[in-house]
Amino acid sequence: MEQIVLGDVSVTRIREYYGSVDMTPAAFFPQSPADVWEDGADWLVPDFLDSATGIVNSAIQTWLLRSEGRTILVDTGVGNHKERPYAPVWSRLETDFLANLARAGVRPEDVDIVINTHLHIDHVGWNTRLDGREWVPTFPNATYLMPKDDFDFWNPENGHRPLLGRGNQNVFEDSVAPVHRAGLTRLWEKGHRIDANLRLDPAPGHTPGSSVLTLTSGTDSAVFVGDLLHSPVQILEPDTNSCFCEDPAGARATRRRVLGWAADHTALVIPAHLGGHGAAEVVREGSAFAVKGWAPFTPYTEQG
Repeated sequence: MEQIVLGDVSVTRIREYYGSVDMTPAAFFPQSPADVWEDGADWLVPDFLDSATGIVNSAIQTWLLRSEGRTILVDTGVGNHKERPYAPVWSRLETDFLANLARAGVRPEDVDIVINTHLHIDHVGWNTRLDGREWVPTFPNATYLMPKDDFDFWNPENGHRPLLGRGNQNVFEDSVAPVHRAGLTRLWEKGHRIDANLRLDPAPGHTPGSSVLTLTSGTDSAVFVGDLLHSPVQILEPDTNSCFCEDPAGARATRRRVLGWAADHTALVIPAHLGGHGAAEVVREGSAFAVKGWAPFTPYTEQG
């Protein structure tokens, strides 16, 4: 575990998984120029690219925030025991995620707020856990903040046909609906202020309800961008989408807008899936952006 303190907010990285996602750059990022991966090998390998296999490396992780006395989780990964027939990398996992959370001093009942930046398979999994044969909320005392646009889009009753096809199969039923039935969800629209330090805002494109969490505390700022970025290559090439973006044009526009805000406000960019340094400070470079520096995370300590 690693941590950083931004103003009055502590941010701790809780990892669930790190490694191959069984996709080449050409498959994961169909529009990305091949030379950016070749020319950038010296800084992409090994954190973001496996040089031996040519496969993209990715992290599945939750950001644990402590702000104004509350314990907040940003995205909840893949989860254990989930049946994912069209995403075998994530099917029937058995990870130590809850033990890792406990090492950061957090029990499930301690969590006050769960933020799902969007409702893809790898962002909602630990919303629930298996209790016998039933999926129950993992964090029974939490309010689960979900974008209403994503809730409606992924609800099978509404009959939408996502780009993922069946890739998100079972996810709504086992990781979203149970917490909604338990009365723990808050479906927000347009924006949602959590406290004086934290605000959720729409960032559509990757999915209809994709959102970003902006942290502003003291002189520090950061933006948790979910899946606006899967790789730092998308900072250098902001028009490069992943193959999972429901609205490619919208995703490009949102990515440029959010990266521009981060560059102009010296805010750390904290994506969901970056391994290695995990977060970056970005600057404008012509019509694109560049990594000015990586976030100074330090090993987690109980006092932090």
